[in-house]
Amino acid sequence: MGYADDLFDLTDRVVLVTGGSRGLGREMAFAAAECGADVVIASRDLESCVMTAEEISSSTGRAAFAHKVHVGRWDQLDGLVDASYDRFGRVDVLINNAGMSPLYDSLTSVTEKLFDAVVNLNLKGPFRLSSLIGERMVADGGGSIINVSSTGSLRPDPHMLPYAAAKAGLNALTEGLAKAYGPTVRVNTLMAGPFLTDISKAWDLGTQSELPSNPFSGLDLQRAGRPAEIIGAALFLASDASSFTTGSILRADGGIP
Repeated sequence: MGYADDLFDLTDRVVLVTGGSRGLGREMAFAAAECGADVVIASRDLESCVMTAEEISSSTGRAAFAHKVHVGRWDQLDGLVDASYDRFGRVDVLINNAGMSPLYDSLTSVTEKLFDAVVNLNLKGPFRLSSLIGERMVADGGGSIINVSSTGSLRPDPHMLPYAAAKAGLNALTEGLAKAYGPTVRVNTLMAGPFLTDISKAWDLGTQSELPSNPFSGLDLQRAGRPAEIIGAALFLASDASSFTTGSILRADGGIP
């Protein structure tokens, strides 16, 4: 292998990706397998997980395990962890990627049910899953936890305040977990900006007459990201390339103002 190949090598490591059957999670799962990892694909849609796992195994030759789980439901996470360890014996990298940001008409229209669902999936679930796997990583001698956050946590928009608040909590959780599980386990935030995934189809960008000719002109790169553009940052944090990086926020956001 060349120098860069060796630096980002994940051969025979096990990478668990929540929300791994589509969007950025799917991209990261495929990339990990391309670098030699076996992967766990977890989401609420088992059929989609199975399909993604089969595609990964077929194209990379690595083992891929599909598991149905609702990350926002505390009582389902022990089962995900147990199933992953039963299948592979360990987890070397946890990517807390599952998330959602439902649209709403006004702040007063946000129901308690919606607010709790957003916080449960984007913050409570990652806390519990990181705790369960982090302790096992320490016992196994090391690992990497990657919390996928959002630039909304730094620049909250009125149309996604519950989501932004949950992601801001996730940023704080990263720093606390890095202290809790160091020095052997690294914990970092991968902060994503706007990416053109399935979720982007639901973005409320206003009416066409209200939009500038380029709705992303405020970003330094003046465009949204392509899903594959998350891969470099994710592999950096997952691999030994980031061996002296923990408790940090790595932004892949096109240059937010």
